[in-house]
Amino acid sequence: MDCFTRLEALIDAGSADAVEEARMLLRHLTAGSRAAFDVADEFLIELMTLAFLVEAGLEAFHNPARRLARLRLSRLKLLLA
Repeated sequence: MDCFTRLEALIDAGSADAVEEARMLLRHLTAGSRAAFDVADEFLIELMTLAFLVEAGLEAFHNPARRLARLRLSRLKLLLA
């Protein structure tokens, strides 16, 4: 499973453990690129927000938060392509 596929799966999980795993995966992807690091940081913020919403049980906000996280991940894919 490639890194981006795993990150997509972590968005679906939306847990605190997913955030930590995403942070480790992104560390390898963004090494040496300030722009990629910044976009990855934005993605992590969206993923942390999603994790908070999942843990707080705010189900009405899960899908919008996942959509934002996927949008940030798409930006990262474009930047690294």
